[in-house]
Amino acid sequence: MVDFTAKDSRLQPLHRMFMAVPRRYDLINHVITLGLDRRWRWQAARECLAAQPGRLLDLGCGTGDLAINLARLAEKNVELTGIDFSQSMLEIAAKKSAALFGGGRIQFIHGDVAHLPFRDGSFDCVGISFAFRNLTYRNPLAQRHLAEVLRVLSAGGRYVIVETSQPESKLIRKLYHLYLRQWVFRLGYLLSGNRGAYYYLADSAARFYTAGEVEEMLLAAGFRQVSYRRLCWGAVSIHVAVR
Repeated sequence: MVDFTAKDSRLQPLHRMFMAVPRRYDLINHVITLGLDRRWRWQAARECLAAQPGRLLDLGCGTGDLAINLARLAEKNVELTGIDFSQSMLEIAAKKSAALFGGGRIQFIHGDVAHLPFRDGSFDCVGISFAFRNLTYRNPLAQRHLAEVLRVLSAGGRYVIVETSQPESKLIRKLYHLYLRQWVFRLGYLLSGNRGAYYYLADSAARFYTAGEVEEMLLAAGFRQVSYRRLCWGAVSIHVAVR
């Protein structure tokens, strides 16, 4: 595992929260989504590979689930990299990857999304699963994060995002927000003991942007083409932004 953490990374929002990995972190994610997070990441991985990229980056990879799905689906010659600022999450990701594929299939890097340690145009695709909200929602470094993704993508490269969203139906949206605040927050807190992390998760997901607003954000950041499709009645969306 390579370490490229920027000196100021500890000053960034949410850094301390995600440095402490809750016990049974992956299990909690599966429970609070009723197991659907596995399917959503799988769909995002397939989208990442749709244009047959040679070099892929899992941004904010956490415990490595998207990168591992990519490794399962991609040809052996495809280069896979994961980056995250949480050392403890990366250690879990590396162990999971080694158990499944042996050493070397995925390179995990301890680094900062605001200062990506890669040359311009290093990747044909950047994927991110349920970390885009952390990088953009009320985050003073949101524009910096988007600019860095653009910088490391090759011409025509794709940014694939799977993230919580807002259902169009007012009734479904109301039920979804109730689910977030009653099920996700309470169960996440109960299973992990980390009240702050799961309050943030429920609250930020309930207040996060619509799919259309994310599309506008990506276009304003400099992506030339953006499309999206809704999943789970609009509670989750997969965006594809092209450099």
